Amino acid sequence: MKRWRSSTPLAAATSRFCDNFATVADAFVDPFFGAGGAKGMTRQKRLVFRTVHEPEPGPKWQSLFDLHWPAFERWYLSETERERPSYLACFNSLSEHMPELVPTYKKLCELAGGGDLSSRMLSLYRPPPYITGCSQAVMANGQSNVLVRNYDYPPELCEGTILSTCWNDRRVIAMSDCLWGVLDGMNDRGLTVSLAFGGRKTVGDGFGAPIILRYILEFCDTTDEAAEVLARVPTHMAYNITVTDALGRYVTAMIGPDRRASIKRTPMATNHQKKIEWYAHALASETLIRERQLAILLEDDATTEERLISAFFSPPLFRSDYRRGLGTIYTGVYYPVERRAQYHWSNYSVEVSFEQFEEKTIDIRYTSHPDAMG
Repeated sequence: MKRWRSSTPLAAATSRFCDNFATVADAFVDPFFGAGGAKGMTRQKRLVFRTVHEPEPGPKWQSLFDLHWPAFERWYLSETERERPSYLACFNSLSEHMPELVPTYKKLCELAGGGDLSSRMLSLYRPPPYITGCSQAVMANGQSNVLVRNYDYPPELCEGTILSTCWNDRRVIAMSDCLWGVLDGMNDRGLTVSLAFGGRKTVGDGFGAPIILRYILEFCDTTDEAAEVLARVPTHMAYNITVTDALGRYVTAMIGPDRRASIKRTPMATNHQKKIEWYAHALASETLIRERQLAILLEDDATTEERLISAFFSPPLFRSDYRRGLGTIYTGVYYPVERRAQYHWSNYSVEVSFEQFEEKTIDIRYTSHPDAMG
């Protein structure tokens, strides 16, 4: 696989981004599983999920920070500290683009100890690039209003926190990323969001999508308001964001640092934007196959809510290639009208809502099967 090279700083970041993914595209063997072992053997990974309810930032969030910070610190410095923006640049950019979020940011930075490095990381301004899989779809008609998503990522790199908060006079339930960002989630107005990697190599000046999704859930009520944010706030890499609300109004926004957001009434997304631009990633992630499966389901008038959800539990939408970091970590199901959410694993599920949110710990094991380990 050829490595893309250029002399500009952002191009250099893109080059490192591509090199990191080459491990997947070039038949990477995850050290966790190892290259040896008997033919046909399976291997397991483990991830502990936690449901955490804390209306205001406090000791529970601080405990999560203490638990995860060593790993996030390593990730944030993975390209060396000089590649990351200064605290002043982070604060100024957050103040310019998402000013309403600044008071919450300050509270969290204080709980994190007020350190320079942790405060820079928590801004999620120009963080190191990263790659996920993911399939997501909305069914919104007279009978149903549901958003379903599979999150495909290495289990050892997933935070695993389902966080219930009320930070800005708005209740939010979300799968957390980077300690306060959002992979997918819903607010008490029924606004629901989900992200997927956009399948493009470009890296630029902007924020990680999880902090943008947090901003949306904290301060938006409708899909139209969310779309305005997605069109306005810059992102550091390509993402596909699917949004729906309590009235069943949905869009998918294809965003990136080098072009204007494309926001259309599209009910699904996988891991490419309009056309394939990164062929190695598209092949490894099977983005076209998954998109076609979603299209078949959503275009079929006979598809029920239950049929759509169950499709996310089976290939090609469900993936078990955990050795290469492309396995499904969880399935999230959000019901905007009822304001409730479900999270599913192969042998366990949990349902939460704004009225009933039980704190618990969920120990999940992931097996990479031989047919996914070739």
